[in-house]
Amino acid sequence: MTATLELGALEAGTETTAGWHRVCRVEDLEPAWGEAALVAGRQLALFRTGHSEVFAVAHEDPATGAHVMARGILGSKGTRPTIASPLHKEVYDLETGECFSTPGLTIATFSTRIADGFIEVEL
Repeated sequence: MTATLELGALEAGTETTAGWHRVCRVEDLEPAWGEAALVAGRQLALFRTGHSEVFAVAHEDPATGAHVMARGILGSKGTRPTIASPLHKEVYDLETGECFSTPGLTIATFSTRIADGFIEVEL
């Protein structure tokens, strides 16, 4: 899977629609690998870290503005799941968006859930 596009978002323009959005099947995401998705006009990076554990963050790197976070490096800091930017290696908490390596930087995080075998993201 390279990217997912929610077609209803195109009909409404680039406005972000609040609420839950079905993105893809759980098995479409490889474990420990990121994928970019366009959801209701917003670029997100999705990460499957376990059988039923999925995280969603903004695809835009907070330090550079480049849309590259889906290509980041998954890891952990203690028990906290993390993503490191592929550009300058800033490390972010996947749950809170806090940057561990550069104070003041944060990445937007989004709630996820699995419903009927599909990943849904709340915007």
